[in-house]
Amino acid sequence: MKKKALIFDCDGVIADTERYGHLRAFNQMWSEEGVKWRWSLEQYAEKLKIGGGKERMFSLRDDPEFQKVYDVPSSEDEWWEVVAGWHRRKGEIYRQLVQSGAIPGRTGVKRLAESTLADGWLVAVCSTSAVSSVEAITRYVMGPATAGRLAGIFAGDMAKAKKPAPDVYFLAADRLDLDPADCIVIEDSRNGLLAAVTAGMTCLVTYNDLTKDEDFSEAAIVVSELGDPGVESIIVTRNRTSVDVSGFLTVRNLEEILAGQHR
Repeated sequence: MKKKALIFDCDGVIADTERYGHLRAFNQMWSEEGVKWRWSLEQYAEKLKIGGGKERMFSLRDDPEFQKVYDVPSSEDEWWEVVAGWHRRKGEIYRQLVQSGAIPGRTGVKRLAESTLADGWLVAVCSTSAVSSVEAITRYVMGPATAGRLAGIFAGDMAKAKKPAPDVYFLAADRLDLDPADCIVIEDSRNGLLAAVTAGMTCLVTYNDLTKDEDFSEAAIVVSELGDPGVESIIVTRNRTSVDVSGFLTVRNLEEILAGQHR
């Protein structure tokens, strides 16, 4: 019997982690380190085009404004060492934010994970963030019992190249013995969308405030949220399939999408 899989991205999909978690953690870390630097929401939205937190900070070596407030080492290896230290502390702050309940989970994530598991699907998470950060937010939003039933979390430096490269999705397919054609990915950004479709997987997008203006033309469906019964209906901004999505996204919708009912 063919195995079907639902694969969540983490940041921006499982929870609004970028705005309420990672950005706050970066800025708090720099404050603690005595570095007079902070990213605005607009600056951070631009940095999200770079996959990975360490990589985003590494790119600051080419920022003339950052160079005014910090003496960046000329050696690339030395700079990576500084960035790695900052990233460790930033990760600690982020996990504290998760544990405090400061980061809101997105609607529909827990429900859809539980309902797909009940129908025999595999459920996994593929992210560019550190594994410990992904595990923390996944347990918080899905609950320990559901998170404990995940087929795998593939994150951080487990893949050679980060999104938009497809490596993390190839890794998940290989480790879980999946045919990419039987996988549905939920992403929130163009980088994630490109990674998923390049890996041969069907991708749905649930955008957020930081990604809503990105190009999602390759996505099967683009929605405002995954949604839940009894709350405001989701907004479908793009639908390249013949599947009727109304109110909230369901397992039946996912089944129909995988069945290939495309316009």
